[in-house]
Amino acid sequence: MSSPAVIQLAAASTAEHRPLIITLFAVFVAATLGITVWAGRQTKSAADFYAGGRQFTAFQNGLAVSGDYMSAASFLGIAGAIALYGYDGFLYSIGFLVAWLVALLLVAEPLRNAGRYTMGDVLAFRMRQRPVRTAAGVSTIVVSIFYLLAQMAGAGVLVSLLLGITGDAGKILIVGLVGVLMIVYVTIGGMKGTTWVQMVKAVLLIAGALLMTVMVLWKFHFNVSDLLGTAAEKSGKGGKFLEPGLKYGANGTSKLDFISLGLALVLGTAGLPHILIRFYTVPTAKAARKSVNWAIGIIGAFYLMTIALGFGAAALIGPKEVKAANPAGNAAAPQLAEHLGGGVGTTGGAVLLAVISAVAFATILAVVAGLTLASSSSFAHDIYANVIRKGKATEEEEMRAARWSTVFIGAAAILLGALARDMNVAGLVALAFAVAASANLPTILYSLFWKRFTTQGALWSIYGGLISSVVLVLFSPVVSGNAKTSMFKSVDFHWFPLENPGLISIPLGFLLGWLGTVLSKEPADPQKFAELEVRSLTGTGAH
Repeated sequence: MSSPAVIQLAAASTAEHRPLIITLFAVFVAATLGITVWAGRQTKSAADFYAGGRQFTAFQNGLAVSGDYMSAASFLGIAGAIALYGYDGFLYSIGFLVAWLVALLLVAEPLRNAGRYTMGDVLAFRMRQRPVRTAAGVSTIVVSIFYLLAQMAGAGVLVSLLLGITGDAGKILIVGLVGVLMIVYVTIGGMKGTTWVQMVKAVLLIAGALLMTVMVLWKFHFNVSDLLGTAAEKSGKGGKFLEPGLKYGANGTSKLDFISLGLALVLGTAGLPHILIRFYTVPTAKAARKSVNWAIGIIGAFYLMTIALGFGAAALIGPKEVKAANPAGNAAAPQLAEHLGGGVGTTGGAVLLAVISAVAFATILAVVAGLTLASSSSFAHDIYANVIRKGKATEEEEMRAARWSTVFIGAAAILLGALARDMNVAGLVALAFAVAASANLPTILYSLFWKRFTTQGALWSIYGGLISSVVLVLFSPVVSGNAKTSMFKSVDFHWFPLENPGLISIPLGFLLGWLGTVLSKEPADPQKFAELEVRSLTGTGAH
């Protein structure tokens, strides 16, 4: 059965429940908008807009970090990947979780001590301000837009399934709606509004996932072995569904793709701009470290539940039905919710579908708000205030620049999100992780821990990692060459065989940072490094 046929079937059988579905959906959106307006009234200074006034506790920030991190990729993409590829789909969950150890051990505390609002603050501390801040701003915006693509694609699938929209024009309209809401969230609420929305969304997402997990396990009498066995049987792959290699073991290229994916996931989190700026919302570095501990616990529990969601979708719905509704599997979680509530056409199915879809939509809105805030903050604080205005911009001018940049970044995300509407959101997020790990992470680590690191090394690392990862993505099967999941399905100009560029671009980012420093004629400032080291490790002089 084709994708439109499945969605039309769902649309016809839930038509009588459509008013209920739309009402529940609208309540969730209205509630989050209400929170944003309330928080926006308390946003008066740049510190409020960029860092929420640094008033959030470790637990609150840990909850918000979880809400920022558990994106459409986590809920929709991973559930779909597991439903279609079994064991190999779950590798996303493992990579996303392990990545937090890198963030905790290497980045969270020193970054909170050394910076003020953005990643550029840390890099510019001991380097020449204007070129380094420009590079940091460009990198932040590119990584954020890659990540935004995934959220936009998820939103298109979700609302299309919910409202029975089958045409491309309708899906593009939905992507546009998400973009407009995202712009409203950031321009009105700033970091305070975004943080509260992320906290509420994290609670809702954990509650929704827990409810579905319990319902799936109830169907199999809490026997996990039965669940996995049924999933393997219904997949048509038998025991191979539960073993490594279904997606990443077919040949040498797919095995390399797995290594590339793993590298990107594990190293990417510590370079993601929207995660890095969350460390500035707490009053101390100790609170930043504690908030990461909270985040690891919350996120770990959620990723365990994705096992039940993904294998539950495979066992109760089947990979064929999942693929029919969306080729990349992004509709698996909403489909599972409808099945658990009583099936297509039942009131219970419609209610649970609406609730879970609304939670997932709130997830998307919270994450896109965080991403847009990170990129608009970087543009306003790094590029506008410190490069264009050379540090002479007032707080009001800086915040105005941040709000205008939000509009432009939102427009770019809408345009690109419309093109990416049929791609697996977990795979799209992995690309953002690869770009972050290639461009941002080497520069951050070298700045914090290598005395000889110079401005030239920073620029080579950021631009080299950024350009290599983006170019490899553009000429990979993600953009062209795959008739089912590529961004451009009717053309083929790919020459890079891997779907994720991390295997090449991440080592290249580190290598270029080292090479640029070694070949630099401009010596590093040992006094500035000593000052940064003391500040990053002790918090002395931190904002």
